[in-house]
Amino acid sequence: MSGMILHLRADTVSLVVDARDLPTVVHWGAPLGELSEEDLVTIADGVVPPVANNAPDVPVPIALLPSARQGYPGRPGLRGHRDGVDWLPTLRLISVRHNGSTATFELAGTVRVSSTVELSPSGVLRLRHVVTNDGTEPYVVDGVEAALPVPAQATELMDFTGRWVREKHPQRRSFDPGSWVREGRRGRTGHDATPAILAGTAGFGFRAGEVWAVHVAWSGNHVTYAERVHEGRGVLGGGEVLTSGEVVLAPGETYESPWLYAAYSAAGVDGISSAFHTWMRARDTHPARPRPVVLNTWEAVYFDHDLDRLRGLADVAARTGVERFVLDDGWFRHRRDDHAGLGDWYVDEGVWPAGLAPLIEHVTGLGMEFGIWVEPEMVNPDSDLYRAHPDWVLAPGDGTLPPPSRNQQVLDLANADAFAYLLDRLDELLRDNDIAFLKWDHNRDLIAAGHGGRPGVHEQTLAAYRLFDELRARHPGVEIESCSSGGARTDLEILARTDRVWASDCNDALERQTIQRWTALLLPLELIGAHVGPPRSHTTARTQDLSFRVATALFGHFGIEWDIASASAADQEALAEAVAFYKELRPLLHKGMLVRGDHPDPSATVTGVVARDSAVFAYAQLTSSAHAVPPPVRLPGLDPDRRYEVTPVFPAGRPAVRQAGPPDEATRVLTGRALAEVGVRVPVLMPEQAWLLRLTAT
Repeated sequence: MSGMILHLRADTVSLVVDARDLPTVVHWGAPLGELSEEDLVTIADGVVPPVANNAPDVPVPIALLPSARQGYPGRPGLRGHRDGVDWLPTLRLISVRHNGSTATFELAGTVRVSSTVELSPSGVLRLRHVVTNDGTEPYVVDGVEAALPVPAQATELMDFTGRWVREKHPQRRSFDPGSWVREGRRGRTGHDATPAILAGTAGFGFRAGEVWAVHVAWSGNHVTYAERVHEGRGVLGGGEVLTSGEVVLAPGETYESPWLYAAYSAAGVDGISSAFHTWMRARDTHPARPRPVVLNTWEAVYFDHDLDRLRGLADVAARTGVERFVLDDGWFRHRRDDHAGLGDWYVDEGVWPAGLAPLIEHVTGLGMEFGIWVEPEMVNPDSDLYRAHPDWVLAPGDGTLPPPSRNQQVLDLANADAFAYLLDRLDELLRDNDIAFLKWDHNRDLIAAGHGGRPGVHEQTLAAYRLFDELRARHPGVEIESCSSGGARTDLEILARTDRVWASDCNDALERQTIQRWTALLLPLELIGAHVGPPRSHTTARTQDLSFRVATALFGHFGIEWDIASASAADQEALAEAVAFYKELRPLLHKGMLVRGDHPDPSATVTGVVARDSAVFAYAQLTSSAHAVPPPVRLPGLDPDRRYEVTPVFPAGRPAVRQAGPPDEATRVLTGRALAEVGVRVPVLMPEQAWLLRLTAT
């Protein structure tokens, strides 16, 4: 630290913050090594921009909390007012606390702001602002957003869009002057939400180029943006989207912005993923034990909860090697389809006259854990709960209800009575039954979501976090999956409270190749639920070979969602072999480094996981190629000076090929450098087929 200039360092990144005025990042990028006090001053002074014609007569900084009061022409970091006055926040720096990799800046003026910046050893940076109303009149918070500048060489943007059963598809554009703003106003993270905005050097890929990325860790309404102001400077930022009047601070009250997470990579998108995966695996809350093989009953039985049929399914699951059996929707009162019952969280006596115990005891007696589906935040109007408490739903406050969606409304968790009811029902369910896992769903957007006549999404999100936290405190051994009609609640704040996400309601392996590939941008594979679906997809009607479905599900937290009791004996045997293969590879898949090749043919992908002495790669042929023969497949991320045995493996049968002779299945031995630069031959695969390679260091 030099006066008020800070240098936060990790092996892969440096952050230099000039705090001689409002805290401003002067460098976020490549590591700068040891810097003297004089060096820091020189760097900070050297990046102050010249004054342009027809601009303010003094340089305008881009602060961590960008300030319109200083003349910044882009998105202001703090927006608010006191009944129409104090609309232009005036702040001054009053103190700096610096302890290792964490710095906190205290600002005072119109309100009090505490800005915290933390840099982890993996290179993940996070920052947030805490606003306190230290005045005598209420202060309306309209927005609080954190920002990080990116250098001029970041000329391209990547973010993501999607929909139900087609989440997290990338889109690219030039980083031109103006703003690229991604707002989520669905009351949950959203199927169409971008997990991050990435800015990078021209043509950046998985393994090449400099990349800067930001992610807003918030499960409610949010904004992530990239902005290039007219002077040419670029900024990435984001925060919570607040509806007018949603947050009004009484004197002494505080608002905390969501954490804005960020990472820099000098080695492409994989470097961003490596930073986040390393950071997540170092958390105290990260799942410690091997991720059990899951069988979820949804696409096996749907609402047909017949005890004998489920016992039979459990018998086959146990023989196959399944370790966790999850009973999906349909176990509670009045739930024979998706039109009724949500909110009535009592075991349906008509379907389960002896309760869930007969099935649970059968499942656990076979050596498997038992899990169950819940959707606590939702209610069907056709339910005993709604008939008794119609006032417990989020509504605009004008005597009407929000438009129905999936035959559901949303329970107002900020209503103390509704919160207590849900906590009591879930607590009793877990207390009275041997349940190791909750599949926690959230199947609709929050529309016209009011609480007490005011906007309610902010308080709903915080209340949902409290419900997760209280339930986990009471039942610390129970794991929870964040499911939101698939991948519509996938963010780092919900993952502070859950043990995995359900990446998509789509089990079509072709769709899953893209969904899982980009869900893994931030999340390590062990947190991404990935199941082998039935031969004919429930959501797309495609038919796919078992080998392709297995090869896809291997790159995640492996499971099954299929009526395997009705599968052929050959398929059951092949699936059991695949489960055994997953268990053998589990330490590698869930502790190794994810790598993705920049393959020249857009019809195919290359994905691998690399550890010190071993690796596994999948070459997936997604569609027909424009070329008759695939090029050699280069395998990145290996130790260049070690030699590896490379062997094709077939855990669930051989893929279909389109070539004159049988595929070459010989084992080869090559250095990591040769495998990365020259590659290996793969067969001419039919579309929707995969070629798996197992590598062992010699």
